[in-house]
Amino acid sequence: MNRREFTKFLSTTVGVSAALSGHEPTFSSNETVNREPPFPLSVMLWTVYRDLRFEERVEKIAEAGYHNVELVDEFRSWSAEDFARANRTKRELKISFDAIGGVRHGIANPQDRESFLQDLEGITVVAEQLECPAIIMLSGNRDGALSHDAQHESCVEGLKRAADIAEKKKVTLLLENIDPEENPKYFLTSVAEGLQIVGEVNHLRVKFLYDFYHEQIAEGNLIEKLEKRIDSIGVVHVADVPGRHEPGTGEINYANIFKKLASLNFEGRVAMEFLPTNDPVASLRAARLLAASSARA
Repeated sequence: MNRREFTKFLSTTVGVSAALSGHEPTFSSNETVNREPPFPLSVMLWTVYRDLRFEERVEKIAEAGYHNVELVDEFRSWSAEDFARANRTKRELKISFDAIGGVRHGIANPQDRESFLQDLEGITVVAEQLECPAIIMLSGNRDGALSHDAQHESCVEGLKRAADIAEKKKVTLLLENIDPEENPKYFLTSVAEGLQIVGEVNHLRVKFLYDFYHEQIAEGNLIEKLEKRIDSIGVVHVADVPGRHEPGTGEINYANIFKKLASLNFEGRVAMEFLPTNDPVASLRAARLLAASSARA
C-alpha cells in the first residue's frame, strides 16, 4: 500500500468510525462531494424509529444525510391532513418519497389478477398524493394447484396489464424477490427468475427490485446478476446476512457491491433496509459513507 492508498484508506476509516459513534468529521467542499456515491441513496422507513411519529422518523433519516425515503403502508389510514403534513415535512427536509408498497394482492395467481389491478389503481392515487414515482410489487404466494410455469406466466401477464396502468399514471413498478426462509410460501425467491420475468414483460415502466439480503439467503452469487441485467434493475435493497443488520455486520461484501454498482453506472436507487445494531442515525451515516467510499474507490 503506497502513501496515497494509505491516506485514502485512513480517511475512509475515520469517516465510517465517526459515523458509527454518531459524530461525523469535518470535510472540505471537495471531500463532501466525494462522500456522496454516484447513485442516490434511500432508506426503507419501516426499519427505523418505529416508536416515533411519522414526521419525526423522516427527520431522523434526513439527519443521517439521506434525501429519499421508501414507505410500505404507513399511509394506510391517513386523512387528507396527514398527507398534507407528510408532504410539508418532505419539502421542508428536502426529502423525496421514492417508492411505496401496499399492493396487497400478488401477481403469481391469475385468479387474483383483477383484485391486484384494483389494488394497484388505488395505490397509484396514493403515489400521486405523495409525489412518489415508484410502486413495489410482490409476486404473492405459490398456489399448489398451479404449476411453476403457470405462475411464472401469470407474473408476466399481470405485469403487462399493470404496465398499462403505470404508463398512464407515470409511475414505475418494481418487482421484488423474497427468500424462502422469511416466507416459505412466496413464489418469487429467485433474482434470476425475477429478472427473466421483467425481461419478458419488456416495458420501460417495469423494473426489478433486487434485494441483496433475500438473494444471499436464497441463492447467493450477487454480483454476477448485476453484471448480466443491470438495466433491468430499478432499486436495490441493502441489509447484511444474518440478522438483516447494517453492511459490515455479516457475510455480504457490500464494499465490492457498491463498487460494482458504480462501475456499471447504476442509475437506480440504493435503499437501506437494515435493522440497526447501533444508534440508527449513526448506522445510516456509516452505511452512507461506506457506499460513497466504496463506489469511488
